[in-house]
Amino acid sequence: MKTILITGGAGFIGSNFIPYFLKAHKDYRVVNLDLLTYAGNLDNLKEVEGNDRYEFIKGNICNRELVEYIFDKFDIRGVIHFAAESHVDNSIEDPEIFVKTNVNGTFTLLDTAYKKWMKEPFVYKKEYENCRFHHISTDEVYGTLGESGFFTEETPYAPNSPYSASKASSDMMVRSYHHTYGMNTVITNCSNNYGPKQHDEKLIPTIIRNALKGNDIPIYGDGKNIRDWLYVLDHCRGIDLAYHKGRSGETYNIGGKNERENIYIANKICEILDELVSKEKSYKEQIKFVKDRPGHDRRYAIDATKIENELGWRAEENFESGIVKTVKWYIKKYGY
Repeated sequence: MKTILITGGAGFIGSNFIPYFLKAHKDYRVVNLDLLTYAGNLDNLKEVEGNDRYEFIKGNICNRELVEYIFDKFDIRGVIHFAAESHVDNSIEDPEIFVKTNVNGTFTLLDTAYKKWMKEPFVYKKEYENCRFHHISTDEVYGTLGESGFFTEETPYAPNSPYSASKASSDMMVRSYHHTYGMNTVITNCSNNYGPKQHDEKLIPTIIRNALKGNDIPIYGDGKNIRDWLYVLDHCRGIDLAYHKGRSGETYNIGGKNERENIYIANKICEILDELVSKEKSYKEQIKFVKDRPGHDRRYAIDATKIENELGWRAEENFESGIVKTVKWYIKKYGY
Protein backbone atom coordinates (compact mmCIF):
# COMPACT_ATOMS: atom_id res chain seq x y z
CA MET A 1 0.00 0.00 0.00
CA LYS A 2 1.43 3.37 -1.06
CA THR A 3 1.23 6.51 1.03
CA ILE A 4 0.79 9.89 -0.64
CA LEU A 5 1.02 13.35 0.89
CA ILE A 6 -1.87 15.71 0.18
CA THR A 7 -1.23 19.30 1.20
CA GLY A 8 -4.04 21.69 2.01
CA GLY A 9 -6.51 18.84 2.30
CA ALA A 10 -8.76 20.73 4.72
CA GLY A 11 -9.42 23.45 2.15
CA PHE A 12 -12.24 23.53 -0.37
CA ILE A 13 -10.93 21.35 -3.20
CA GLY A 14 -8.73 19.16 -1.00
CA SER A 15 -11.57 18.28 1.37
CA ASN A 16 -13.66 17.17 -1.59
CA PHE A 17 -10.73 15.29 -3.12
CA ILE A 18 -9.62 13.24 -0.10
CA PRO A 19 -12.94 11.38 0.48
CA TYR A 20 -13.26 10.86 -3.28
CA PHE A 21 -9.69 9.53 -3.54
CA LEU A 22 -9.89 7.18 -0.55
CA LYS A 23 -13.11 5.70 -1.90
CA ALA A 24 -11.75 5.33 -5.44
CA HIS A 25 -8.35 3.87 -4.47
CA LYS A 26 -8.29 1.25 -1.73
CA ASP A 27 -4.54 0.70 -2.20
CA TYR A 28 -3.54 4.17 -0.94
CA ARG A 29 -2.98 5.77 2.42
CA VAL A 30 -3.35 9.55 2.58
CA VAL A 31 -1.44 11.91 4.84
CA ASN A 32 -3.07 15.34 4.91
CA LEU A 33 -0.78 18.23 5.86
CA ASP A 34 -2.69 21.45 6.51
CA LEU A 35 -1.92 24.51 8.62
CA LEU A 36 -5.64 25.10 9.28
CA THR A 37 -5.55 28.79 8.50
CA TYR A 38 -8.93 30.52 8.21
CA ALA A 39 -9.59 28.67 4.93
CA GLY A 40 -9.04 25.17 6.34
CA ASN A 41 -11.80 23.34 8.18
CA LEU A 42 -11.56 19.80 9.57
CA ASP A 43 -15.36 19.63 9.75
CA ASN A 44 -15.19 19.20 5.97
CA LEU A 45 -13.37 15.89 6.52
CA LYS A 46 -15.55 14.28 9.18
CA GLU A 47 -16.50 11.52 6.75
CA VAL A 48 -12.90 10.20 6.71
CA GLU A 49 -11.95 10.80 10.37
CA GLY A 50 -12.25 7.13 11.28
CA ASN A 51 -10.60 5.80 8.12
CA ASP A 52 -7.46 3.82 8.98
CA ARG A 53 -5.95 4.86 5.64
CA TYR A 54 -6.13 8.55 6.55
CA GLU A 55 -3.83 10.63 8.75
CA PHE A 56 -4.06 14.36 9.50
CA ILE A 57 -1.06 16.48 10.48
CA LYS A 58 -1.36 20.15 11.34
CA GLY A 59 1.61 22.07 10.00
CA ASN A 60 3.11 24.51 7.55
CA ILE A 61 4.43 23.41 4.15
CA CYS A 62 7.23 25.97 4.63
CA ASN A 63 8.50 24.03 7.67
CA ARG A 64 11.21 21.93 6.06
CA GLU A 65 11.96 19.94 9.22
CA LEU A 66 8.31 18.89 9.47
CA VAL A 67 8.03 18.08 5.75
CA GLU A 68 11.19 15.94 5.92
CA TYR A 69 9.83 14.17 9.02
CA ILE A 70 6.58 13.33 7.20
CA PHE A 71 8.42 11.99 4.15
CA ASP A 72 10.59 9.79 6.37
CA LYS A 73 7.97 8.57 8.84
CA PHE A 74 5.31 7.70 6.27
CA ASP A 75 7.61 6.82 3.35
CA ILE A 76 5.78 9.22 1.07
CA ARG A 77 5.57 7.93 -2.53
CA GLY A 78 3.64 10.79 -4.13
CA VAL A 79 2.48 14.36 -3.53
CA ILE A 80 -0.71 16.12 -4.59
CA HIS A 81 -0.15 19.74 -3.67
CA PHE A 82 -3.29 21.82 -3.06
CA ALA A 83 -2.04 24.06 -0.25
CA ALA A 84 -2.07 27.72 -1.26
CA GLU A 85 -3.23 31.16 -0.33
CA SER A 86 -5.84 31.74 -3.00
CA HIS A 87 -8.00 34.82 -2.47
CA VAL A 88 -7.18 37.64 -4.87
CA ASP A 89 -8.48 40.41 -2.61
CA ASN A 90 -6.29 39.18 0.24
CA SER A 91 -3.27 39.06 -2.06
CA ILE A 92 -3.78 42.73 -2.87
CA GLU A 93 -3.90 43.60 0.83
CA ASP A 94 -1.04 41.33 1.97
CA PRO A 95 1.02 39.87 -0.89
CA GLU A 96 3.89 38.68 1.31
CA ILE A 97 2.05 35.66 2.74
CA PHE A 98 1.19 34.57 -0.81
CA VAL A 99 4.86 34.53 -1.78
CA LYS A 100 5.84 32.67 1.39
CA THR A 101 3.18 29.98 1.11
CA ASN A 102 2.74 29.57 -2.63
CA VAL A 103 6.36 29.99 -3.75
CA ASN A 104 8.54 29.07 -0.78
CA GLY A 105 6.19 26.33 0.40
CA THR A 106 6.10 24.71 -3.02
CA PHE A 107 9.89 24.85 -3.19
CA THR A 108 10.20 23.16 0.23
CA LEU A 109 7.95 20.31 -0.88
CA LEU A 110 9.69 19.90 -4.23
CA ASP A 111 13.18 19.90 -2.82
CA THR A 112 12.31 17.48 -0.03
CA ALA A 113 10.70 15.11 -2.55
CA TYR A 114 13.75 15.35 -4.81
CA LYS A 115 16.15 14.42 -1.99
CA LYS A 116 13.88 11.65 -0.72
CA TRP A 117 13.14 10.03 -4.08
CA MET A 118 16.23 10.63 -6.22
CA LYS A 119 19.92 9.78 -6.02
CA GLU A 120 20.93 12.54 -8.41
CA PRO A 121 19.43 14.37 -11.39
CA PHE A 122 17.43 11.99 -13.61
CA VAL A 123 18.20 8.96 -11.40
CA TYR A 124 15.49 7.74 -9.05
CA LYS A 125 16.28 5.58 -6.03
CA LYS A 126 15.21 1.96 -6.25
CA GLU A 127 11.50 1.51 -5.41
CA TYR A 128 10.86 5.25 -5.87
CA GLU A 129 10.84 5.22 -9.68
CA ASN A 130 7.09 5.88 -9.94
CA CYS A 131 6.86 8.66 -7.36
CA ARG A 132 5.13 11.74 -8.72
CA PHE A 133 4.69 15.38 -7.67
CA HIS A 134 1.33 16.81 -8.80
CA HIS A 135 0.94 20.57 -8.48
CA ILE A 136 -2.55 22.10 -8.48
CA SER A 137 -2.63 25.53 -10.11
CA THR A 138 -5.09 27.99 -11.62
CA ASP A 139 -6.13 29.51 -14.93
CA GLU A 140 -5.34 32.95 -13.46
CA VAL A 141 -1.65 32.50 -14.29
CA TYR A 142 -2.57 33.13 -17.94
CA GLY A 143 -3.91 36.62 -17.30
CA THR A 144 -7.09 37.79 -18.97
CA LEU A 145 -8.88 37.08 -22.26
CA GLY A 146 -10.79 39.26 -24.68
CA GLU A 147 -14.30 38.43 -25.80
CA SER A 148 -13.13 35.34 -27.67
CA GLY A 149 -10.46 32.66 -27.37
CA PHE A 150 -9.47 30.19 -24.67
CA PHE A 151 -6.50 29.46 -22.45
CA THR A 152 -4.52 26.42 -23.62
CA GLU A 153 -1.46 24.78 -22.15
CA GLU A 154 0.63 26.84 -24.60
CA THR A 155 -0.83 30.22 -23.56
CA PRO A 156 1.99 32.48 -22.27
CA TYR A 157 1.85 33.30 -18.58
CA ALA A 158 0.70 36.86 -17.82
CA PRO A 159 -0.43 37.00 -14.16
CA ASN A 160 -2.14 40.24 -13.12
CA SER A 161 -2.47 39.93 -9.33
CA PRO A 162 -0.06 39.03 -6.52
CA TYR A 163 -2.03 35.80 -6.10
CA SER A 164 -1.73 34.71 -9.73
CA ALA A 165 1.91 35.85 -9.83
CA SER A 166 2.71 33.65 -6.85
CA LYS A 167 0.97 30.67 -8.48
CA ALA A 168 2.80 31.31 -11.76
CA SER A 169 6.06 31.33 -9.80
CA SER A 170 5.25 28.03 -8.12
CA ASP A 171 4.33 26.50 -11.50
CA MET A 172 7.75 27.54 -12.79
CA MET A 173 9.47 25.92 -9.79
CA VAL A 174 7.70 22.64 -10.55
CA ARG A 175 8.65 22.91 -14.21
CA SER A 176 12.29 23.55 -13.29
CA TYR A 177 12.49 20.44 -11.11
CA HIS A 178 11.29 18.35 -14.04
CA HIS A 179 13.68 19.84 -16.59
CA THR A 180 16.72 20.27 -14.33
CA TYR A 181 16.46 17.17 -12.13
CA GLY A 182 14.21 14.85 -14.10
CA MET A 183 11.56 14.76 -11.40
CA ASN A 184 8.28 13.12 -12.37
CA THR A 185 5.90 16.09 -12.19
CA VAL A 186 2.53 17.08 -13.54
CA ILE A 187 0.71 20.41 -13.28
CA THR A 188 -3.02 20.99 -13.62
CA ASN A 189 -4.45 24.46 -14.12
CA CYS A 190 -8.16 24.69 -13.35
CA SER A 191 -10.92 27.19 -13.92
CA ASN A 192 -13.11 28.58 -11.11
CA ASN A 193 -14.33 25.76 -8.88
CA TYR A 194 -17.67 25.75 -7.09
CA GLY A 195 -19.60 23.26 -4.98
CA PRO A 196 -19.92 22.09 -1.38
CA LYS A 197 -17.36 23.05 1.30
CA GLN A 198 -16.12 26.25 -0.36
CA HIS A 199 -15.01 29.00 2.01
CA ASP A 200 -17.51 31.76 2.73
CA GLU A 201 -15.22 34.45 1.22
CA LYS A 202 -15.65 33.18 -2.35
CA LEU A 203 -18.20 34.54 -4.82
CA ILE A 204 -20.90 31.88 -4.79
CA PRO A 205 -21.03 31.32 -0.99
CA THR A 206 -20.96 35.11 -0.53
CA ILE A 207 -23.99 35.54 -2.77
CA ILE A 208 -25.93 32.75 -1.02
CA ARG A 209 -25.01 33.86 2.51
CA ASN A 210 -25.85 37.52 1.99
CA ALA A 211 -29.08 36.69 0.20
CA LEU A 212 -30.29 34.48 3.05
CA LYS A 213 -29.29 37.06 5.69
CA GLY A 214 -31.12 39.84 3.89
CA ASN A 215 -27.89 41.75 3.24
CA ASP A 216 -26.79 43.47 0.05
CA ILE A 217 -25.31 41.04 -2.47
CA PRO A 218 -22.09 42.78 -3.63
CA ILE A 219 -21.08 42.42 -7.28
CA TYR A 220 -17.86 44.03 -8.50
CA GLY A 221 -17.98 46.67 -11.25
CA ASP A 222 -20.64 46.08 -13.87
CA GLY A 223 -20.96 42.36 -13.14
CA LYS A 224 -19.85 41.47 -16.66
CA ASN A 225 -16.63 39.69 -15.64
CA ILE A 226 -16.73 36.16 -17.04
CA ARG A 227 -15.43 32.97 -15.46
CA ASP A 228 -15.44 29.36 -16.62
CA TRP A 229 -17.07 27.37 -13.80
CA LEU A 230 -16.03 23.82 -12.86
CA TYR A 231 -17.93 21.66 -10.39
CA VAL A 232 -15.50 20.56 -7.72
CA LEU A 233 -16.09 16.80 -8.06
CA ASP A 234 -15.46 17.03 -11.80
CA HIS A 235 -12.16 18.69 -10.91
CA CYS A 236 -11.37 15.88 -8.46
CA ARG A 237 -11.80 13.28 -11.19
CA GLY A 238 -9.53 15.30 -13.49
CA ILE A 239 -6.82 15.50 -10.84
CA ASP A 240 -7.06 11.75 -10.25
CA LEU A 241 -6.64 11.05 -13.97
CA ALA A 242 -3.74 13.46 -14.39
CA TYR A 243 -1.95 12.09 -11.32
CA HIS A 244 -2.22 8.49 -12.45
CA LYS A 245 -2.16 8.74 -16.24
CA GLY A 246 -0.77 12.15 -17.19
CA ARG A 247 2.56 12.31 -19.01
CA SER A 248 5.54 13.34 -16.89
CA GLY A 249 6.45 17.00 -17.22
CA GLU A 250 3.12 17.92 -18.81
CA THR A 251 0.50 20.49 -17.91
CA TYR A 252 -3.22 19.77 -18.23
CA ASN A 253 -5.93 22.44 -18.19
CA ILE A 254 -9.19 21.42 -16.51
CA GLY A 255 -12.24 23.55 -17.29
CA GLY A 256 -15.97 23.09 -17.20
CA LYS A 257 -16.92 24.87 -20.45
CA ASN A 258 -19.41 26.84 -18.38
CA GLU A 259 -18.68 30.50 -19.06
CA ARG A 260 -20.96 32.76 -17.04
CA GLU A 261 -20.97 36.45 -16.17
CA ASN A 262 -20.87 37.25 -12.46
CA ILE A 263 -24.23 39.00 -12.68
CA TYR A 264 -25.73 35.88 -14.26
CA ILE A 265 -24.40 33.84 -11.33
CA ALA A 266 -26.02 36.20 -8.84
CA ASN A 267 -29.34 36.23 -10.67
CA LYS A 268 -29.38 32.44 -11.06
CA ILE A 269 -28.69 31.84 -7.38
CA CYS A 270 -31.43 34.31 -6.44
CA GLU A 271 -33.89 32.49 -8.71
CA ILE A 272 -33.06 29.17 -7.03
CA LEU A 273 -33.42 30.73 -3.59
CA ASP A 274 -36.74 32.26 -4.61
CA GLU A 275 -37.98 28.71 -5.23
CA LEU A 276 -36.38 27.00 -2.23
CA VAL A 277 -36.50 29.67 0.51
CA SER A 278 -39.28 31.96 -0.60
CA LYS A 279 -40.03 35.40 0.85
CA GLU A 280 -42.19 38.35 -0.16
CA LYS A 281 -39.66 39.97 -2.49
CA SER A 282 -37.18 38.36 -4.86
CA TYR A 283 -33.63 37.98 -3.60
CA LYS A 284 -32.56 39.76 -6.80
CA GLU A 285 -33.56 43.06 -5.20
CA GLN A 286 -30.58 42.69 -2.82
CA ILE A 287 -28.00 42.75 -5.67
CA LYS A 288 -25.83 45.86 -5.45
CA PHE A 289 -22.89 46.83 -7.66
CA VAL A 290 -19.75 47.90 -5.79
CA LYS A 291 -16.43 49.45 -6.76
CA ASP A 292 -14.35 47.07 -8.87
CA ARG A 293 -11.18 45.63 -7.39
CA PRO A 294 -7.74 46.61 -8.79
CA GLY A 295 -6.49 44.52 -11.71
CA HIS A 296 -9.75 42.59 -12.04
CA ASP A 297 -9.33 40.24 -15.02
CA ARG A 298 -12.26 40.48 -17.43
CA ARG A 299 -12.61 36.95 -18.73
CA TYR A 300 -11.17 33.48 -18.13
CA ALA A 301 -12.01 30.43 -20.22
CA ILE A 302 -10.15 27.14 -20.46
CA ASP A 303 -9.71 24.81 -23.41
CA ALA A 304 -9.70 21.33 -21.82
CA THR A 305 -9.14 19.49 -25.11
CA LYS A 306 -5.78 18.05 -24.04
CA ILE A 307 -7.02 16.27 -20.91
CA GLU A 308 -10.17 15.21 -22.74
CA ASN A 309 -8.29 13.67 -25.66
CA GLU A 310 -5.30 12.24 -23.79
CA LEU A 311 -6.91 11.04 -20.57
CA GLY A 312 -10.60 10.74 -21.45
CA TRP A 313 -11.81 13.30 -18.90
CA ARG A 314 -15.21 14.95 -19.29
CA ALA A 315 -17.10 17.33 -17.03
CA GLU A 316 -20.21 15.49 -15.89
CA GLU A 317 -21.92 18.48 -14.29
CA ASN A 318 -23.16 21.52 -16.19
CA PHE A 319 -23.48 24.80 -14.33
CA GLU A 320 -27.27 24.79 -14.14
CA SER A 321 -27.35 21.36 -12.47
CA GLY A 322 -24.29 21.91 -10.29
CA ILE A 323 -25.42 25.26 -8.92
CA VAL A 324 -28.71 23.78 -7.67
CA LYS A 325 -26.79 21.12 -5.72
CA THR A 326 -24.46 23.79 -4.40
CA VAL A 327 -27.22 26.16 -3.24
CA LYS A 328 -29.02 23.32 -1.48
CA TRP A 329 -25.82 22.39 0.39
CA TYR A 330 -25.34 25.97 1.61
CA ILE A 331 -28.97 26.37 2.60
CA LYS A 332 -28.47 23.39 4.92
CA LYS A 333 -25.10 24.71 6.13
CA TYR A 334 -26.56 28.11 7.00
CA GLY A 335 -29.56 26.54 8.72
CA TYR A 336 -32.39 27.74 6.47
